[in-house]
Amino acid sequence: MRGEHRHCDELRCRASIKRPVTERRNKLNSGCKRALRGLGVLGSAVAALVMVGCGQSGAGEAAGKPAAAASSADRALPVLSIGAEDVIVAGRSSGVSAPVLTGALQAERRADLRAEVASVVLRVARDNGETVRKGELLVKLDDVAIRDSLTSAEEALRAASRSFEGAERTHERLKSLQSQGMTSIQALEDAEVRRNLAQSEVVAARARVATARQQLERTEVRAPFDGVIASRKVSAGDTATMGKELVQVIDPSSLRYEALVPAERVAELRVGQAVKIRIQGREGESREGRIRRIDAVAQPVSRQVAVVVDLTGGARAGLIAGLYAEGTVDVPTNTVMALPETALVRQGEQTIVWRLVDQSLQRQVVEVAPRDARTGLFTVTKGLQAGDRVLRSPGSRPAQGQRFEMRGVAGAPGASNTARQGG
Repeated sequence: MRGEHRHCDELRCRASIKRPVTERRNKLNSGCKRALRGLGVLGSAVAALVMVGCGQSGAGEAAGKPAAAASSADRALPVLSIGAEDVIVAGRSSGVSAPVLTGALQAERRADLRAEVASVVLRVARDNGETVRKGELLVKLDDVAIRDSLTSAEEALRAASRSFEGAERTHERLKSLQSQGMTSIQALEDAEVRRNLAQSEVVAARARVATARQQLERTEVRAPFDGVIASRKVSAGDTATMGKELVQVIDPSSLRYEALVPAERVAELRVGQAVKIRIQGREGESREGRIRRIDAVAQPVSRQVAVVVDLTGGARAGLIAGLYAEGTVDVPTNTVMALPETALVRQGEQTIVWRLVDQSLQRQVVEVAPRDARTGLFTVTKGLQAGDRVLRSPGSRPAQGQRFEMRGVAGAPGASNTARQGG
């Protein structure tokens, strides 16, 4: 019984709530009908319009409620407080950086002098950094064994020469006798063979003497040109095997810049292009040069391409071979708009930025190129114009149309004292 009484009470409550609404609707409809009676014939023409207007009055009340709710929601968004440091003005700047060369200064004229005979080092005449003249003795090797070989070769040459002279005289004598019919042709031919063999022995002995003399000369290592001792590899008493490096001589006046460039930037280089070279240990100054040669084959390991740059004018003065250097090639560059990564917001496949338009934030879809490895900026190819103001770091996601005010700026809230890109 209690459940039935409770159910009845709920029905009475619902009826009491609906009754005032129904009464108002009925009164509205009756008013519309009385108006139509007064219109007469014309009422039939406009009856439908009046009824429609009367019927839509209730719908208008309902439609006004969401609009009011939306307006109240807009008013509920907080006003962002933005400082000048939070704003970037999209401006034109140098886009793709010029190709960068990495390498070192090297002497074009350099010689690694090696032992051409196996012997013991007797003396090293010059040390690192000392200047030398062409033909000056640098290293002396032990030549005792080689001198003995030369003496033996010279004695063998004298013996072969005497043998050849005797064979030659015998051949001439038999030739004269054979013309008189006093000897056989066979004897003459045998004498001619012995003469030819003796002649071959003389030629071979002369070659052995020349080889021994050459070996003797190689025990004295001399400077091939005027220069400086760059590296001394041996000392007195060392055993120099065939091919062992003894000293390195360079010509400081022939310094050039030998560098590598990534293969994807080679197409931007041309022979004769100007290069600005910054040398390690020479901060604050740079040297000028021009590209002399670009290799046609990339390095097998790094896949970079070798480039040779000649130093121009007096650019070699005071430089030392082996110093690391970085070169920038003077190539035409396009001016583009670029933004830091913090200003870009990734949303799915889209990239957006938040523009400051008048006094509100506007969502703007942009297209960007890959990140520049040197500047760290992304080039904006579409979606922005020079002078557009964007948030440097949006942080928590702003809302479309959200209002903002600039901190520390008098006057209108939308006025800004923006910071330039990179500042």
